[in-house]
Amino acid sequence: MNKQDIQFLFQYNQWSTKKIMDAASRLTPAQFLAPAEFPQGGLRGTLTHALFAEWIWRNRWEGTSPAHRIQPDEFPTFESLRARWLEEEKLVMKFVEEVSEERLNSPFSYTNTEGKTLTRILWQAMAHVVNHGTQHKTEAAAILTSLGQSPGDIDMIWFAAEYK
Repeated sequence: MNKQDIQFLFQYNQWSTKKIMDAASRLTPAQFLAPAEFPQGGLRGTLTHALFAEWIWRNRWEGTSPAHRIQPDEFPTFESLRARWLEEEKLVMKFVEEVSEERLNSPFSYTNTEGKTLTRILWQAMAHVVNHGTQHKTEAAAILTSLGQSPGDIDMIWFAAEYK
């Protein structure tokens, strides 16, 4: 994997997150907190899960292995979740901008939340974060659409058309 491609993936990730967040900002507090029939529950749970994945993997890439999970109840409001996500996004994008191609193609080790040590190739773990986020942002888009606030298309090809 080369640096330009990983940057593209994370710029797409940032773009699709913004589309989801912009749509979610139009919900009422009750809609944001409402349960839904998705693996992570409603919108708050789904978005918290996606945020958690970005946070824990960035920490792992930087050499720490958190043993705890970010929980939905840490975000009583949409604004609290969006503010935390914007902070995390800056840290993730800083890592993406600074990582070398050599490091992208090298293994790194971390300890998962169950205490097991694992080794992965960095670019594969980074691509996983984008792919994982796409899955859960798609669930969030379905929730938002059911509430009358579709984020529109979040497909990578639409981002690529805007990306120059």
